[in-house]
Amino acid sequence: MSIHAVKRAQAHLAWDNSIPPVLTVQSGDTVTFDCLDASNGQITRDSTTDTLASLVFAQLDQVNGPVYVQGAAPGDTLQIDVLALRPADWGWTALIPGFGLLSDEYPAPALKVWQLDTARGCVYFDAARRIRIPLHPFAGEMGVARGVPGAFSTIPPYNTGGNVDTKHLTEGATVFLPVEVEGALFSVGDGHAAQGDGEVCGTAIETPMNISVRLTVRKDRPYTKTPHFMTPAPAAEAQARGGGYYCTTGVEPDLRDATRSAVRHMIEYLGAVHGLEPVEAYMLCSVAGDLRIHEVVDMPNYVVGMMMPQDIFLGDDASE
Repeated sequence: MSIHAVKRAQAHLAWDNSIPPVLTVQSGDTVTFDCLDASNGQITRDSTTDTLASLVFAQLDQVNGPVYVQGAAPGDTLQIDVLALRPADWGWTALIPGFGLLSDEYPAPALKVWQLDTARGCVYFDAARRIRIPLHPFAGEMGVARGVPGAFSTIPPYNTGGNVDTKHLTEGATVFLPVEVEGALFSVGDGHAAQGDGEVCGTAIETPMNISVRLTVRKDRPYTKTPHFMTPAPAAEAQARGGGYYCTTGVEPDLRDATRSAVRHMIEYLGAVHGLEPVEAYMLCSVAGDLRIHEVVDMPNYVVGMMMPQDIFLGDDASE
């Protein structure tokens, strides 16, 4: 296994399979990415609400890469093990006019700059310290190049990943993405120090981040057609849900379609890995699976997840 690095300046602003890779690695190698925040450095710890008026939106949500993984071919799956996530000691959250779930009700710009206590793993909402938010860093953008030619915005998510903004992709998580081009062409970025499911105002605690992942080509997962992931159980559920979760996603412009897609992909996964018939898998989704809305603001696509607790599977391998 080798360890490689992608520098902060090695970034791009579209998912485009014609962008040449900045790095070529072997399957199983570890890559560390030095990533700016989602504003691409336009917002700093000294910024004010007035800064938002001068944002160049074409420069937002850059991703670092792409990384060519040798042996990856269309139809394969790229496995991404999230090894380390190191946010900066500051971050920001903004209301950007025209962006967010309730943008019509909150049309005025607003900016909050946070001082992150990375040693204690928390951030206080206000100077009086009446509200303490735990830090759960993750990368909002994680994807591979699409198979179709052209430049596609990094703002929405796709079946190949991208701006999935899913808070469960923390250290210890494993992400599976369908490969559509030779080498996969993996990129990552958009560091978040903390976020709720949905990211409803359009931004999380956005922060520069150092991200380390291990990239492995999988030839045995034909059912990976949208982003799938394994995530450790949240701390509050650690005793009750020690096995964590396996999640399939639906990525669609209609919320109901995304929900239906997430369930379909879980049914296919349960059949491929656990040997369930479709009717059995559908019933299991209903009695044990949890539907979560992961992302509702990166239009035109929503991300809905079907999360299946892994401790219900007694005696078989839930880590495929």
